[in-house]
Amino acid sequence: MPFKQLDRHKLHIKPLSDRPNKVFIEKDHIKLDQFSGEFNEVQQIVFNETVERIKAARANNRPVILAFGAHSIKNGLAPVFIDLMERGWVTHLATNGAGIIHDWEFSFQGESSECVKTNVNAGQFGIWEETGFYINLAIVVGAYQGLGYGESVGAMIHNEFLTIPSIDHLKEDITVALASKLVDSERAAAAADLIKVIQEFGLQTGQLQIPHPFKKYGVQAAAYRLGIPFTGHPMIGHDIIYNHPMNHGGAIGRSALRDFLSYASSINELEGGVYLSVGSAVMSPMIFEKSLAMAQNLHIQRDEHIDHHYMVIVDLAESSWDWQHDGEPPMDDPAYYLRYCKTFSRMGGDMRYLSADNRDFLLKLSQTL
Repeated sequence: MPFKQLDRHKLHIKPLSDRPNKVFIEKDHIKLDQFSGEFNEVQQIVFNETVERIKAARANNRPVILAFGAHSIKNGLAPVFIDLMERGWVTHLATNGAGIIHDWEFSFQGESSECVKTNVNAGQFGIWEETGFYINLAIVVGAYQGLGYGESVGAMIHNEFLTIPSIDHLKEDITVALASKLVDSERAAAAADLIKVIQEFGLQTGQLQIPHPFKKYGVQAAAYRLGIPFTGHPMIGHDIIYNHPMNHGGAIGRSALRDFLSYASSINELEGGVYLSVGSAVMSPMIFEKSLAMAQNLHIQRDEHIDHHYMVIVDLAESSWDWQHDGEPPMDDPAYYLRYCKTFSRMGGDMRYLSADNRDFLLKLSQTL
């Protein structure tokens, strides 16, 4: 007998405009020419090496992958991300589900970041109409269109609309997909998911207009415009969009898996490239180690191996341990529990750790490059 499930349709969902926010993108964004802070001697050595490795990688048409936590978006770094993409320094961006949400909210209403403590106590944290409705709908539509998680949201922001097919068209699509010589079950299932959403929420066929008046600050939209992969790597239940009844697990799984495989494809090209992991203690190291293992598997089959990759890990936690020369610390050393460093130190290549604020590091990187 199935366990009971909470019915999200019974939630009192308020409009996003009712929510007080703490960050306002037009006021709080990082300007490309503002002061980027100063590094001490140790920090500067790692930073200088990172700049040179990025220059060498791009000169040789090798990837520079930037994985980051949601705070990099919440800290107003959108202009910096966009600048690094537009000038060709970064070839792939990856973030978690919260990074996707903050970037969308900034693009849609110009503000983000609610008070978690206050709103949990009031039974309102994350229970907002537009964030849950539009992001989830973009993912359901995108999954049907064959898009990834971040690409689905980026397309919505850039285009400022979602196209809702007719139910008859979707049913025909299912029939064709199931009758094809190689049955396209993914396409059929995604179409069925979209039919369910259209019926459940009474959606009209055609273009659903969704203005994004602040989309110039949208990192996902810029990546979509530039044709650069921006991949989202969510975990079920970790993000506020799971509070809304529009949320659809099948669509989340389809689009997020596409993004993971897109990310893994970029890691497969990492020989001679650079990997920047900025403020992501869990998502970045976890998806990196699985992707690198698959990439090495494919390379070994060709008598090759990925060995000449450079990884710089940036976070606020201080560490005096020399990962480069001393390897992994013993379990009785606090540095052992810097999980992200421990993971990346096992990944071959060259790994450096830089203790710095993500704003200082990324802004200085943009300015120096």
